[in-house]
Amino acid sequence: MSTKLNKQAVCLTIAGLDPSGGAGIIADIKAFRAFGCFGTAAITSVTFQNTQGVYGAVHQTAKSVRGQVQPVIDDMSIAAVKTGMLPTGEVISETARLISENELTNVIVDPVVRSTSGFDLIDEPALRSLIGELFPLADLVTPNIPEAERIAGMAILTETDVVAAAASMRAMGARNVLIKGGHFGEERGVGRTARDFLFVGDKLLCLDGEYIETSATHGTGCTLAASIAANLAIGKDLRDAVVVAKSFVTEAIRTAPHLGRGNSPINI
Repeated sequence: MSTKLNKQAVCLTIAGLDPSGGAGIIADIKAFRAFGCFGTAAITSVTFQNTQGVYGAVHQTAKSVRGQVQPVIDDMSIAAVKTGMLPTGEVISETARLISENELTNVIVDPVVRSTSGFDLIDEPALRSLIGELFPLADLVTPNIPEAERIAGMAILTETDVVAAAASMRAMGARNVLIKGGHFGEERGVGRTARDFLFVGDKLLCLDGEYIETSATHGTGCTLAASIAANLAIGKDLRDAVVVAKSFVTEAIRTAPHLGRGNSPINI
């Protein structure tokens, strides 16, 4: 992994602001930089949160999001895009238009629906817009198990359920899907391992990593998606980008600084 800045690899995150620095655009920028990419960002929502929870948010308008994004695109060549918290239907639609109009590539959609602390970040109509408008534009969609359950409308208890949920998401327009197993656990049939499920088309690749018992999980999903985008930006194919990003996040969890009184941010 290179930390030397590659000025040709500009990554853009369109996501929420976490003032505590563990998730959202701050985590994304740090992940981009870890892989030598130049990070740019547009804020979709200013959240009020720390390691213990999310206490509220002020959402941006579609006009505000376009006003942030379009000048960057007009000025720089964007090598990859990561979307995170897109809180309203209007912001989702505007983000989809920006990606389509500007023919942006290497698009990673992290369908953020709930914070680590359990705060709902998107309502059902907005989620439907996310699925209908952004899934078809994404090179990869990266839900965790609870997000995949909500999107697919089913419980995920076994690997067979994971396959069915991914098939449902592909039917919704997602070309490739990464369902993050996280704490899938022994009770769900995969043992004490951090197993993620990468579907490249209809081909399944199970990616196993060390399961680390920890409360340092704040921002893991944001960091993983941003790291995948960065690796695509520097020329890796999708499978390799996911493998490298997963390894990076595992090490960041292992070496987490254990800051705050709740779910600590990871070490990025």
